[in-house]
Amino acid sequence: MSLTAELKAFADASVKRHPGEAQTIMKQAIDDLVATDMIRNAYKTGDTLPEIVLGNALGNEVKVNDILKTHKVIIAFYRGNWCPYCNIQLRALQEAVPQFEAKGAKLVVIAPELPDNSLTTKEKNELTFEVLSDIDMIVARNMNLVYKLPTELQELYKKFGINLEESQGNAKHELPIAATYVVEKDGTISYHFLEEDYKLRADPKDILKVL
Repeated sequence: MSLTAELKAFADASVKRHPGEAQTIMKQAIDDLVATDMIRNAYKTGDTLPEIVLGNALGNEVKVNDILKTHKVIIAFYRGNWCPYCNIQLRALQEAVPQFEAKGAKLVVIAPELPDNSLTTKEKNELTFEVLSDIDMIVARNMNLVYKLPTELQELYKKFGINLEESQGNAKHELPIAATYVVEKDGTISYHFLEEDYKLRADPKDILKVL
């Protein structure tokens, strides 16, 4: 099953698990985000990637621009380990890593969570790609990818047991939109996927086509 099909199947099941008001609140939040037209100002194909220096899940500093000296880079922005759609996406990306690397590309995932919250210990020890912590979303904000959750959605997330203040280490209640980029060695973005609907993500097969 492709990532796109898997995400749709999960989303369809979610409607049955959380019917009624929850669906209305989540859909309204997406519609309101679309209405802001924020994607118009986000980094896109043809732009030059800004310098990115962030800590990884093990607390080590990673300079994305150094990776670009030897490889293309695929950058995927990740909402958090609490997000099931993000976890489905990460599993699909992990499965595609050998194919990415065969085409000379390295995968980097950027999350707004504190390093201790970004992944489980098992995942940290088995990673074959970098997961970087963008605390306060400095990088995502610079690339115009950040939005604030409306109050109703904040309250709904709390009912679901999602504590963004704890996972991110701040009380901003902000997240990055679903964004994936392919960056050439010279720093030029050659592919972008930008979507206000968090249920939609760049499919690895589409990423492979542009590598």
